[in-house]
Amino acid sequence: MLSTEAIAAIADELAAAERDRRTIPLLTARYPGMTVTDSYAVQNEWRRRGIASGRRPVGRKIGLTSKVMQAATGITEPDYGAIFADMVFDNGSVIEHGRFANVRIEVELAFVLGAPIDGPGATLFDVLRATEYVVPALEILSSRIDLPGRTIVDTISDNAAMGGLVYGGNPVRPNDIDLRWVCALLYRNETIEESGVAAAVLNHPATGVAWLANKLGEHGDRLEAGEIVLAGSFTRPLWVEPGDTILADYGPMGTVACRFT
Repeated sequence: MLSTEAIAAIADELAAAERDRRTIPLLTARYPGMTVTDSYAVQNEWRRRGIASGRRPVGRKIGLTSKVMQAATGITEPDYGAIFADMVFDNGSVIEHGRFANVRIEVELAFVLGAPIDGPGATLFDVLRATEYVVPALEILSSRIDLPGRTIVDTISDNAAMGGLVYGGNPVRPNDIDLRWVCALLYRNETIEESGVAAAVLNHPATGVAWLANKLGEHGDRLEAGEIVLAGSFTRPLWVEPGDTILADYGPMGTVACRFT
């Protein structure tokens, strides 16, 4: 395992990369023995420093839960990262593209919790009971580590490539709709680019939330009431450039959109 000093040094690098809007070389190329445990230690140190500096945590994101995302990245296991309040944008927001690096968009469902979820041992049914409502969301991916050759270790260290989220559409109670069959059409500049169905996320998007609760439970942590949980993308990541307008149409659940400048 990496030393405490090495973990702190990597967290410093990632914080500087986010601040200076740049990328850093692959961690796995410089720390060949680095493990998944090390990468979560880096992420936790980065998150701890963010909280200490005044950033307010509001939830978690889950990544790489669908086959289409695993195929797009070459990484075959889910991961998770932190969401701070300053990462959350309202529907229709105009967003500065240069704030992020390697900017891509994913189509997801966001679970807003009305009760905590403890793991290990959490199930899909525990998630449905604890969820106050589910809402359409776009995740903005931002990779502060060079993309070619990256592994799960690089991605986790980089807060699972979390840049931001845009939420909108119609919030629904989890039992008022079959969440497996929530579908979305993703448009860039009025041209449809991607489509998908939420069952692509581990056969049910709530399964991803249960996976996260169990992972956190292994480390004495849990999902709290009021937290937002992004359950994972059910489309491939879509690259976006300055000037692009993005819209996802979720049918009965409404639309969510943003524009990059």
